[in-house]
Amino acid sequence: MATRPQPPGPCCGTGGTLPAVAEELLKEMRKAFRETSHVPDDLLLGLKFIFGPSAVPALDLVDQRSVTRVVSPSGRTAYQVLGSSGKLYTCYSSCHFCTCPAFGFTVLQKSESLLCKHILAVYLSQAMGACQELTVSEEQLTSILLAEEEDEG
Repeated sequence: MATRPQPPGPCCGTGGTLPAVAEELLKEMRKAFRETSHVPDDLLLGLKFIFGPSAVPALDLVDQRSVTRVVSPSGRTAYQVLGSSGKLYTCYSSCHFCTCPAFGFTVLQKSESLLCKHILAVYLSQAMGACQELTVSEEQLTSILLAEEEDEG
């Protein structure tokens, strides 16, 4: 009697918000990077195939160490990514969201992409252990989050 396959658990902090093939690719990248300190070409090709035009710019952001994990004492976490334009974007890997215009347009409105380069950079930084860490107070994290809302409105 065949058993029904179980969906894979979330990897790399994506919270299961990505398709299984993307989750698996990030998991393989994490494993390869842990073992060899680099990502093999076949996984880089897979990254380009799955994430399209976001892949190379996201890898550039990781190489530039542009991803910072911002954590408060209560454990609330957000990520800030210094974009190639010099603007700082806030990303939430738990709900797969970024404050950049590209996310709003190509991901949410047009559904042309799974994610923007900033969120992909967050996931890749997690997989490669390349996130910078910043501990802030609850008030500072709230200010970061509210500042983004004020920019939007």
